[in-house]
Amino acid sequence: MDSIAGTVAGARAGQQIVVYARSGPWWVQPWPDKPLIPIQPDSTWSTPTHLGFEYAAMLVEPGYNPPPTMDVAPTQGASIVAVNIVKGTGSSPLLAPTVPLHFSGYDWQVRTIAGDRGGLNNPYDGDNAWTDTGGALHLRIKKKAARWSCAEVEMTRSLGYGTYIVVVQDVSRLEPAVVMSMNTFDDWGGDQHYRELDVEMSRWGDAASKNNAQYAIQPFYVPGNVAPFTAPSGTLTHSMHWESGRASFKTVRGSSVQAGSSVVSEHVFTSGVPSPGQEKLQFLFYVIASDKSPMQNDSEVVVEKFEYLP
Repeated sequence: MDSIAGTVAGARAGQQIVVYARSGPWWVQPWPDKPLIPIQPDSTWSTPTHLGFEYAAMLVEPGYNPPPTMDVAPTQGASIVAVNIVKGTGSSPLLAPTVPLHFSGYDWQVRTIAGDRGGLNNPYDGDNAWTDTGGALHLRIKKKAARWSCAEVEMTRSLGYGTYIVVVQDVSRLEPAVVMSMNTFDDWGGDQHYRELDVEMSRWGDAASKNNAQYAIQPFYVPGNVAPFTAPSGTLTHSMHWESGRASFKTVRGSSVQAGSSVVSEHVFTSGVPSPGQEKLQFLFYVIASDKSPMQNDSEVVVEKFEYLP
């Protein structure tokens, strides 16, 4: 963290400053519960801020409630009286350290710092992802100092349009609060909802849910952007064919998508499908907040292989 400061000209009584720093999304500073910065009698203001690549200072009307994050840069209008955006200077902020991993012919990075996901802030450890002697990828969730240490693995490069094929061993017995996600994600693609395309295995904290899997494009709250289904026991192969204006998902039994494979589910999205950018494929294995069915035991999943066809 560091300090950021500025001067306001012509501010009226009751108006305040809100600052966002861009690192992927725009994040309100310094914290979501302390977003409003007072203007001093000499028209100056200052606040601590997390480091980012760009910073936005906003003059806002009384009663403005800043969102914790924004996908795109804030603009003037309504309760936002004025906005000034500047780029960071000096050396770029250091990126979080990762652990390298090689899987299915590609280089990946394993997350090593905590993250907010699913209503919880949990640690992510580099030793929660590894490959075995057969080349399969193991992802683990384990209890660590009263918190659930999770796993995140991200490819080091973007693949763009094409067919993504992932073979995963049995996930039908995952606890209700566990999520196994295979998705594309672009930290800089807020204007296209981070170019997120998902295959997700979870009951989302509801042990009674008949569906334990879904295909999705973002934003998930738009009608038609989520297609739930029931993933049976045993090894499954998930495929996503991504092309201009179209994302076709299919899940079959077994370790291949060859003709004759037993189809579990399939769905095609033709609205809101993003175009390629800087997105990368991710494997996420994490815990969500659940009052009804909180996480009880350590968990592990195995990804047998990944294949990409241009």
